[in-house]
Amino acid sequence: MGGLWKLTFVELKLFLRDIGGAVFVLIFPLLMLIMFGSVYGNEPNPDFGGYGLLDITVPTLFGLLITIGSLFNLNVEIATDREKGILRRLKATPLRPQTILTARVLRIFLVTVLGIALLLIFGFGVYGLQFRGNLFNFVAGFLFSCVSLFAFGFLLASILPNSRTAQGVAMVLMFAMIFFSGVAMPSETLPANVLGFAEILPLTHVSNLLKGLWLGNNWGEYIREIVVLASIAIIGVVVSLKTFRWE
Repeated sequence: MGGLWKLTFVELKLFLRDIGGAVFVLIFPLLMLIMFGSVYGNEPNPDFGGYGLLDITVPTLFGLLITIGSLFNLNVEIATDREKGILRRLKATPLRPQTILTARVLRIFLVTVLGIALLLIFGFGVYGLQFRGNLFNFVAGFLFSCVSLFAFGFLLASILPNSRTAQGVAMVLMFAMIFFSGVAMPSETLPANVLGFAEILPLTHVSNLLKGLWLGNNWGEYIREIVVLASIAIIGVVVSLKTFRWE
């Protein structure tokens, strides 16, 4: 266990030294919050069930943070480290392979939590954000979403052939999810045909679940989202166990 936390701390230090990567992960969602808040404010709106725009957007930004960790900090980083031989050298150390991968996941999770803390500080402190849900339910939904999307990131890292392909796939998926999964535009404002396409994107189901729990709805209202995200998690773990490559 000591080796796990030491490696996680090293991973975290290396991540924070990469200013560009840290800014993208931590600041990009925060800039979206500030942009929405500055332009639209957070006044109650009947089109959003009496909530403000930020009240229904911030939970989707949480999902965006998890997605960035999945697509870039897992998928692209692992593909890049495999090509550079870093994974092979790490596997040759006395640390167990599962410890190495777990440390990577813990670092990404901690960075995601830090990004969420920044969103909450600005949301509540500057824009009067409202939270109407049950804290335990919401945290459980957040952890469930992390498991699902991180498994998806491992799946991509396992099946994509190289870092260039991993980056291309990550960028395409990221922009598709930003525009169609309720991040850039609330899902309440999207036409039916766009919502139908959005159903194939993992972030759509994460956004629906987190937004519902944030506003005080029950888990039972999101059976479809739970089934989809659980399926992604199971498939991601099973496929990764069979196909993950260290070199």
